[in-house]
Amino acid sequence: MKKKYENWIGRTVDKSLVRDLFHLALPVLLYAPFYLIWFVCIEKHTFSHYSVIHTAIDDMIPFKEIFVLPYYMWFLYVSVILLFFLFSFDLEDYYKNFIFLATGMTVFLVISTLFPNCHYLRPDVMPRDNVFTALVQVIYNHDTAANLWPSIHVYNSIGTMIAVHHSRRFNRVGKLISDFIGLSIILSTMFIKQHSVYDVITAFIMAIICYLLFYHTSLLENFCSRQVAKLSLRYE
Repeated sequence: MKKKYENWIGRTVDKSLVRDLFHLALPVLLYAPFYLIWFVCIEKHTFSHYSVIHTAIDDMIPFKEIFVLPYYMWFLYVSVILLFFLFSFDLEDYYKNFIFLATGMTVFLVISTLFPNCHYLRPDVMPRDNVFTALVQVIYNHDTAANLWPSIHVYNSIGTMIAVHHSRRFNRVGKLISDFIGLSIILSTMFIKQHSVYDVITAFIMAIICYLLFYHTSLLENFCSRQVAKLSLRYE
């Protein structure tokens, strides 16, 4: 296993590798508690006014509890791909993916703080009694129907699909599998009534803006080049 990993990343597994992995992971390790603390604060805080999010299309979308499976899959999908780039030492893919995700999540926190929002899409009573509705109820119990705009589930799924498509590590089949998972997650947000179509559309708009900014401008190119150079110097 050690030899396979060395061949995969082109480096010897030693203390310097662990040090470099920690250095690369530091932005994630610092941002994660920052995000979680802010998110918990706005979830527990009761604002004086909430803007209700609703579209006519929301009423046309049926509740399908089976989609709770891809909804839960989001947690693995987004984190595993980011960790894959980290442990592969694919610095450009890693930093662009992380900055893309962190930017959207921060924008979400700011919007939720300044413009509190909610929706009333969830069924009052589960239409069926099965393991999938039980899993949906777990989500409802732990995540309020407030501060859901734009959908981070959707935004991060798009960001992950983009990162996979820009990576040379994934072949055509890998990219198709990633797209299938990502699109399933996006659909799941609406079919389990966790998000409005409005949340999904605005997440797409935000993702397109960040995609153009981070993948089609030189904004991150110099930064990524410097990180590659620093790592190369340490390794030499």
